[in-house]
Amino acid sequence: MKPITYRSVEDLLGAGLIAAHEVSVLSEVAAAYVIALPAPIAGLIDRADAADPIRAQYVPSADELIVAPGETADPIGDAAHSPVAGIVHRYPDRVLLKATSTCPVYCRFCFRRERVGPDKGEALGKAELEAALGYIAAHPEIFEVILTGGDPMMLSPARAGEITRRLEGIDHVKVIRWHTRMPVTAPEQVSEALVEAVRSRTKAVFVAVHANYAREFTPEAVAAIRRLVEAGVSLVSQSVLLRGVNDSFEALSDLMRAFLSAGIKPYYLHQLDAAPGTAHFRVPVEEGQALMRRLRDELTGLATPLYVADIPGGVSKAVMNLSDAERRSDVFRVRGRDGEIYPLPG
Repeated sequence: MKPITYRSVEDLLGAGLIAAHEVSVLSEVAAAYVIALPAPIAGLIDRADAADPIRAQYVPSADELIVAPGETADPIGDAAHSPVAGIVHRYPDRVLLKATSTCPVYCRFCFRRERVGPDKGEALGKAELEAALGYIAAHPEIFEVILTGGDPMMLSPARAGEITRRLEGIDHVKVIRWHTRMPVTAPEQVSEALVEAVRSRTKAVFVAVHANYAREFTPEAVAAIRRLVEAGVSLVSQSVLLRGVNDSFEALSDLMRAFLSAGIKPYYLHQLDAAPGTAHFRVPVEEGQALMRRLRDELTGLATPLYVADIPGGVSKAVMNLSDAERRSDVFRVRGRDGEIYPLPG
């Protein structure tokens, strides 16, 4: 049976996740940004900890009403790079295909928070999907198609399977990537039928699993991930560096090890995008760089993601990691994990 999902301020109050005095202000938040919190995820929250990292990600806060300078509804410039509905063609060899606008849970820091939810109208209809697939077919430079949204695993197995089959029919598309939170937020929906729908016998399939805190890897989540692994799907991670969630070495290293232990290669750690009402989650870049340097020094390379930021306006991603090397005359000076500097012939 599908778990209960809390979808309103009244639901959150009834579940004991917010206090009565918060109802008025959080109703303002809910009017701007959609709420959805499955009961099993709510069950991971430590009710005794007002700063619990799971709570911070999913339970609305009055801080979301504060829009900081520089925050915009489209912080990474999707609209400027959208030639047809549902397609974002920012990089030459790959496109985003935004097949749905809904998610199993709505993160309080989402960079598409102005455009996701059941009433946002961005889900592709049949004609729009045909036009999007037609665009992909007409552009032979497109090597990879990235399914996103919303959460594309919200699609029914029949719909997801149809998209996989159609992409299999486009010869120049070699890689299909699905960006999802579903294995950790609604693992029961990662059914054998859905796994069969996303796998391909002719294309390389990757699923990028989004999680931000190690506690999200419940036994049910790990089982859902294993179903994908056993079907031959390659898994990579994506996370967002968030104040109060994973902005310590302990939290971040536990998260990366949780990914790796479940069979997911850590891939991207994102600097927070400047979406409206998210400034309270922002971690300064210098802190992120210091955390990444320590991860590289102390964890296996397999557990080390790339620290990236999307340049506002949709230019590209920028790699934010500190370099260990600098050139001095004909010699590189490189930093070792012991903090010492060593010469390296160039």
